Amino acid sequence: MTATDRAKGLAVAAAEAASDKLAHDIVAYDVSDVFVITDAFVLASAPTDRQVRAIVDGIEERLMELGAKPARREGEQEGRWVLLDYLDIVVHVQHSEEREFYLLEKLWKDCPRIELPETVTGSRV
Repeated sequence: MTATDRAKGLAVAAAEAASDKLAHDIVAYDVSDVFVITDAFVLASAPTDRQVRAIVDGIEERLMELGAKPARREGEQEGRWVLLDYLDIVVHVQHSEEREFYLLEKLWKDCPRIELPETVTGSRV
């Protein structure tokens, strides 16, 4: 099984919105073979709590334009790791320190990446 076209489209839109808000290390994975509850994960990082929140707001605005609303939102109060669950996709926006500590990429290293535009992948590192 592979991620649906809708999930891939939402993942790309979320990644682009994160990039627009200066997120770095943005990646998206097709996790449909290992999870029943979602098709894709998007990961993005920021160096400050305030920027994490701004990225989350930008993603929510962009996906709302596409008719998607998060079913669940967690971690916003602390601003260190915010999870947005859109059912088709799950977005993790992490403070850079949390990203380095938890290394979520290692959990999904065997999952195929969803191709993101150069404007996203060529962004800040």
